[in-house]
Amino acid sequence: MNKKLLLFLLAIISIASCKNNSVHITGTLVNPVKGNYIYLDELLSSEMKSVDSVKIPEDGTFSFKREIKSPAFYVLKIDDRNFLTMLLTPGEKLKLNSNYDSLNYPVSVTGSEGTELMTEYNRKLRNTIGKLTSLSNIYRQNVNNPNLPLVIQSLDSIAQTYLDDINSYTKSYIDNNSTSLVSLIALYQQVAPNVYVLNPSKDYKYYLKVDSTLTILYPDYEPVKTLHEQVRELLSEAETQEVKTNPAGEGAEAPDIVLPSPQGDTIKLSSTRGSVVLLDFWASWCSPCRQENPNLVQAYNTYHRKGFQIYQVSLDKTKEAWMKGIEDDQLGKWIHVSDIKYWNSQAAKLYKIESIPSNFLLDRQGRIIATNLRGEALQTKLAELFK
Repeated sequence: MNKKLLLFLLAIISIASCKNNSVHITGTLVNPVKGNYIYLDELLSSEMKSVDSVKIPEDGTFSFKREIKSPAFYVLKIDDRNFLTMLLTPGEKLKLNSNYDSLNYPVSVTGSEGTELMTEYNRKLRNTIGKLTSLSNIYRQNVNNPNLPLVIQSLDSIAQTYLDDINSYTKSYIDNNSTSLVSLIALYQQVAPNVYVLNPSKDYKYYLKVDSTLTILYPDYEPVKTLHEQVRELLSEAETQEVKTNPAGEGAEAPDIVLPSPQGDTIKLSSTRGSVVLLDFWASWCSPCRQENPNLVQAYNTYHRKGFQIYQVSLDKTKEAWMKGIEDDQLGKWIHVSDIKYWNSQAAKLYKIESIPSNFLLDRQGRIIATNLRGEALQTKLAELFK
């Protein structure tokens, strides 16, 4: 055999043998529960597929090894509330140090660029959630404060600042990591259940940006294909909206709502014609809604005799929670309706409600004259109308 050809073939064999499709995960858990298991799951679009598990020894050390052909998301978990999402790339050797009861926020992660990036984002998100929680504590401390409406207005303003900050940070994070699968995870982060950092309708350009890049780089990866389908739907909805008049825009006649009250009576929104009406969407599980309710009570007590009515639509999951919210916040004087369908409420879909609290102020003919008036802004508008 030709000597040069032999050397060439040996070089190819050497390169092939160096190719590493395995990932190695090692870690140490502080204060472990001896005998419990730690699991390795693969994160797919609609499920987590368990691929391995090990029993945790007394010293808290563990190790996993897995063959993968391309970057993919995996989850280390103790249980469904105590887990760490990882982005693993072939050849990586991830090392983790964490308290046993808080895998979500590890002390340190090294050896995996994607996982390190996600851990960095999680720290920022956790900080934001902590700030929002502190505002809820301030509200509870001021429940009996006669200046509660002003306190709520201030808290709303501060909360919006925090939300705007994490929204901007997330967009910058995506811009800086647009070729990495971490940008896919960033699209779906939440500060509270069903309260997303990015809004698919308002921020759909970022969904489009991530989709257009990752579809080229990872066309066969299931989570990327799922995103691609979602983006197609978003674009279709956006195109439809451009040619449709918003049925709930200012100046339009408010679409009628026909829903049952807690007592089972069907009450139409149109039955309130002749009054100035605040159509308000809320839920007992919504903390900002509960914070706004004292302002609604004040507005109702001040202007009801002059022709002001409130038609409040609940997005609660159960009738029991809905009625308890009405009782606890002393809202029983005005009209309450709900189909108890959570975000699938027909009224919420009709008015394109994407977050709560949301409200629409209607004139005596049922036309929308203002939207999302809260705190002092609502009081000011009503004072103007009933002067």
